[in-house]
This record gives sequence, structure tokens and C-alpha cells, in this order.
Amino acid sequence: MVDSFSVNSEETTPNGLSFNNDGTKMFIVGHQGDDVNEYTLSTGFDLSTATFVDSFDVSSEDDDARHAQFNQNGTKMFVLGKENDRVCEYTLDTGFDVSTATFVDCASVSEEGKPDELEFSPDGTKMFVVGESGDDINEYTLSTAFDVSTATFVDSFSVRSEENVPMGLAFTYDGTKMFVTGWTGEDINEYTLSTGFDVSTATFVDSFSITDQDDEPSSLTFSSDGSKMFLLGRENNKVYEYSLTCYYGVINCMDPTSDKDDVASVEAQTESAKQLIQHTTYPVLNRMEWLRRNSNNSNLTNQNIKFHFADEILTSLSNLMIPASSSSNNSSSAEPQSGNWSYWSEGAVSIGKIRDTLTSSEKNISATAITIGVDKRTDNNRMFGLALRFGIDDIDIGISKNSLDIDAVSLTLYETRPQGEDIFIDSLLGIGSFKTDIVNAVGSSSTKGKRDGKQIFSSFKIRETFKKNKLNFTPNIKLDLGFTSLSDYSENGSTNLKFDRQNIGTIITYIGGTLDSSSNLRNGTFKPYFEYDYFADISPSSEQKISYISDTSSTYTLTNINSSTHNFMSKLGFDFITDSGWDFTSSYQRTQNKEYGYNDAFNFGVNYISRKNIEYAMFLDSNKALIDYKRKINGFDITFESNYSLKSVISDYDARLKVSSKF
Repeated sequence: MVDSFSVNSEETTPNGLSFNNDGTKMFIVGHQGDDVNEYTLSTGFDLSTATFVDSFDVSSEDDDARHAQFNQNGTKMFVLGKENDRVCEYTLDTGFDVSTATFVDCASVSEEGKPDELEFSPDGTKMFVVGESGDDINEYTLSTAFDVSTATFVDSFSVRSEENVPMGLAFTYDGTKMFVTGWTGEDINEYTLSTGFDVSTATFVDSFSITDQDDEPSSLTFSSDGSKMFLLGRENNKVYEYSLTCYYGVINCMDPTSDKDDVASVEAQTESAKQLIQHTTYPVLNRMEWLRRNSNNSNLTNQNIKFHFADEILTSLSNLMIPASSSSNNSSSAEPQSGNWSYWSEGAVSIGKIRDTLTSSEKNISATAITIGVDKRTDNNRMFGLALRFGIDDIDIGISKNSLDIDAVSLTLYETRPQGEDIFIDSLLGIGSFKTDIVNAVGSSSTKGKRDGKQIFSSFKIRETFKKNKLNFTPNIKLDLGFTSLSDYSENGSTNLKFDRQNIGTIITYIGGTLDSSSNLRNGTFKPYFEYDYFADISPSSEQKISYISDTSSTYTLTNINSSTHNFMSKLGFDFITDSGWDFTSSYQRTQNKEYGYNDAFNFGVNYISRKNIEYAMFLDSNKALIDYKRKINGFDITFESNYSLKSVISDYDARLKVSSKF
């Protein structure tokens, strides 16, 4: 025990205890005053900072009040009464301010003749009542969340073997643990539930004695993150505060590998590491496919955009990778040029979902990326180059506040080498680095951590093109190899988790093909294409070791994170090459996992073959994107500028036209 707080001045027979979400308010209910007493805590869940504020009389509805609970935002209050065996609902104009409460209605809980404590699941679709008459936990479902008028009795679970005068009831945030206290054993009994908030699946674990504090325990609850336990005792009219070494660790710590959201977070970090390798190789291989489809073009610059970055490092890298001389290539020759550098870019936006499983929560994925590259063709038709990719991935997990925010950068060397007229071997070697901001929800609170990752990867692809008139078919086989090292990290807080370093191997095999054609239009050439791949993830299994910061002696291991999965990828896109120098490319790609989920990707780009006195540029920084078009006419500089804010809450777009000249 850490501390205690007397409520004797406000209530001499206290029976119910509850807090608001952040622990800055505490509520005591007793049948001596038949009111709800409100206290403020200047430091959340710290009893030493508690001060009495006000009370709200509920005797008009029941003069034997036992317990009060609230919905998530505190705009509804529910008071359990023993006189009439009812739960009475009140609305609060201001959340968790009992002085603003207004009575609404009452609902019977007659399954328990002497109800003492009331609990809800976090989503308000289940209600639980414990009492000393039946010595059991009564479970109700609510068809409308936090509307007790829609409550229907489901089942009961007897606790008579452990406690025949049960008074207090509490659950963990996910409902996989239940705690019951009472007057017979003068202890706290812990149960595990194989299905969260389903009392029919409860199994007794062990008991924790509280006789040193109080012989008449009447209520218990926990801080929102499970790091503290609070017990209300009627013998001394006090609230007792206990510090726990780990989440809800009254008897045993919660096993993080059995928490679906924790498992999903670890899985998402592992999956993201492998997907970063895939998403890095895709634009480079797309570039090689573009070169194949447009091998007769005189200018090999596709999606021709100049990139300017606010960050000095990115600016220097961009200038290094994109030689200024490359923009002056204005050859009109029909034959491909060798010895000249060409540069290119590709942007991508993708969304996806991985469905939940028995052990892991659902994951919703969104990603944006931009890749810029430079390459050169040699006299023997060999092409080699360098690509730089910047990407941002956002992953939301379950219905909680769990999330991953990943910022990644990678550098790739690549080569395509002909093996005859229509056979090519594509190969690439790259390194990558990324930083992950991790948020894991624990009840109504959350923990945060930061994790770094380093990667090395390679890819090999063999393709052969079969031609008939304007139709081309290119079957291919591909192999992705990679190794990722994730740093160890600790969540903030003393009872939070520590994750050891994790190594992730990547082996993905592909077999597929591309079908493309070409049509001459009045103002250019239109080239549609379709691509299809089957790929199998045969990566070795990875494992993650987890421990509590306050209890490093106990280690939990999550194994078989990487299981072999079968996937199908299809892509539909087009290239449109105009006679005026503008080229457009776009594609839609779906990756479908055989069992669990999918990912949709939209790739897009624009190319302008630079000519004398004309410049087209895209400016990117962390806050905004700008597009400029400049043209020199008769000594005047004509500039069109557009500006779009990336982080503004509301749309923020403007466009300007400038005319200037030097005299």
C-alpha cells in the first residue's frame, strides 16, 4: 500500500468508488448520505492531492445508494440502489460534474436481491452487477451503449467458492481479468476470462489479502493504465492506494503476448519492415518496365520533375542525384541516346487493411511515398542507376488508440542487363533507415515509444518479352531478400513494457507477367498495360522478447510473427506520351493476402521534356507542396505558382501568376 485517504467527513458508510478517465476526479457513494460525493485530485490518481468538492443527492430515486459509474466522457452517470434493486441513469451537462446531473430513468436488476457494485465494459454494451444475495456476477447486454433501458440479462457467474459476501467488482481494460472483493475472505480474488467481458469463461487464479488495511472492503477499481489499485474500506471509511509493479498485477502480471492490440502492434512493426523493402523495390522495377515499354523514346526521363526540398540535406542529395545537365536533353533523334543521364520520379499513395485474427487486432494502413532517381544507358544497352525514396506510413490498430507512424528513407543501386535481344536481368541493392513512433492504448490512457530500424536488401528479376505486332507479353520471376534490425525500446512509465532488439529476415519469391500494348493517337501514344504476380512470403520466423520495466526477471516471447503467406498482386495502368513533350503515367495496384487482408496502391506521375526557356518544378517540404511553371518570352519571365498546405486543418490552396524581367 502507498497511501490512504479518509472520506469519513462526507460518508460514514462508504460503499462505491470510481474515478474519471485521467484520475483527476474521484467519486464516493454511501447509503448513510445517499449521495454521490465528488473530489478533485490535483495529480491524477494520487490520493494525497484529493479535495472534497460537492455532493449530489440521489435519495429521491433510492435511499440505499451503493455505487456510481459513468460513461466514457462523463455525460452520463449511473447509480446502483439496493432499496429498489435498480440502476438509475442521470445526464450531466458537464462531464464528470455531479452538480449538473439530471435524473432520466431507472432499470431493474432484480436478478440480484442485494446489489452492491456496478461495472460497464468500455464500449457500454455490457453491464455487470455484483451482490451478496446471489454471490455471483450478473452479466447484461445493452443493445444501445450506456442505455440501461435496453439491458437484457445474459448469464451469471458464481464466486461463492472464493467469496460468499461479494461487495466489489472490477475488470481490466480488455476484460480478460476480473477482480472481486468481499467481507468473508477480506481479500481480492483474481479471475481470468478466456473471452473478454464474458463471465461464463472466468477461471479463478488466486487471492490477495487486504486484512492489514481494512476488514470490510466494499469497492475496488484501478487507474486507467492499470498501474495502481484503489480499495474502499467501510471499517475505517478510507480509500487505500496500491502501487502495482505491472499492469493489473494484483496476483500475476498481464501477459502482453495475449493482448490482441499488443500482438498486432508487434506484428505491424514486423510486417512494415518487410513491406518497406517491397515498396522500395517497386518504383525501381517500375522504372525498368517503363524503359522496356518506351525503349524507342529519345528521352528516357519519365515523370520528369525537379525536386526542391526545404531540408538542406535533402536538397544536397537531390542536387547530387539529379544533374542539372540532364534537363537540357532536347534531342529529337528517334534513336535512344546512350551516355546521357536521365532522371525520373514516382509518387505513390496506398491504403490497406489486415483483418483481425484470434490473437491479433485489425490493422488499417495508409502510406505515401516519393521516389526520385537517376540512371544512365551504356553502349551495350545496359542501364544502371541510383534511386532515393522517402515514405510515410500510418497504421491504426484495433478500435483503441494504438498506432504506428513510420518515416522511412532508402537508397538503392540498380541495374538492368540484357541477355540477348529480349531477355533482361534486373538487380538492385539498397540500404534503408526508418523511425517509428509507437502509441499503445492502455484503457483510457496510452503509452508511447520510439524505435529505429536499419535495413539492407536486394532484389533480382529475370524477364523475357514476347512480341506480336503491337502486343507484348513479358513473363518474369523475382526474388526479394532483406534483413532488418529493429532497436530495443521502452514505453514511457515505470510499469510499462520493454521490447528487446528484433531481427527480421525477408525472403519473398514472385512469379508473374506483364501484358502491354501501344496505340498511336493524334497527339501522342497511349500504352496500356496489365501486370499480375503471385508471391509467397517464405521469410524465417521472427520473435520478439518483451518484459516489464519494473520486472525484468519475467520475459514474454512472441514467436512465429512471420508466417508464410500467399499473396496475389494485380496492376492496371497506362503511359500517355504526347508529341508536345508531356508524358503521363498512372496505375492502380491491389495486393491481396489469401487469408487476412489487402493493400491498394495508386501510382502517378507526370513528365515534361524540358526545352529551352521552360522549367517545370515541384517543391516539397514537411508542411507544403508547391508546383511552379516558368517560361521565358521576349525577355520576360512568366511564372505560375501553386501552393497547397499539407498539414492545415482546413483546405489551404493558392495560385499566383508573376511577370518579371531583368533590365
